[in-house]
Amino acid sequence: MMIVAPLASAEMWKCIDQDGNTRYTNVKADAKGCKALNLEPINTAPATVVPPRPQQKSANFPSVDNGTQKQRDAGRRKILEQELALEQQHLETAKQHLTEQREVRLGSEKNYVRVEERLKPYQDRVKLHENNIESLRKEITNIR
Repeated sequence: MMIVAPLASAEMWKCIDQDGNTRYTNVKADAKGCKALNLEPINTAPATVVPPRPQQKSANFPSVDNGTQKQRDAGRRKILEQELALEQQHLETAKQHLTEQREVRLGSEKNYVRVEERLKPYQDRVKLHENNIESLRKEITNIR
């Protein structure tokens, strides 16, 4: 099915005043003494969609075979799993330090706000290691 849009057209006039200034108008009442312009109809056809070109590998672009890529992925997975295990150990240590600090009450901490201020760095350390573990797990799942 083909859809045809109506042609858009309008009358236009070119006006030049006694000082030589040029103005254009499409209002017939303002076109007294002006020259009518013969304009081509405006094209209202929709733009054509050009399909994207398939990406071609450059002759200079390095590529590896599937076996080499699998070896690289396996090596990367091993490194990430080692980092994950280390990060989990750091998280346990940070949680232990936080628990120890929660049990301590200093004489200078008469209100709970001071306790919270003292615990904040320990809580931040726990949160940091939890975020690192989450990121490492995402990286491991993204390996092919």
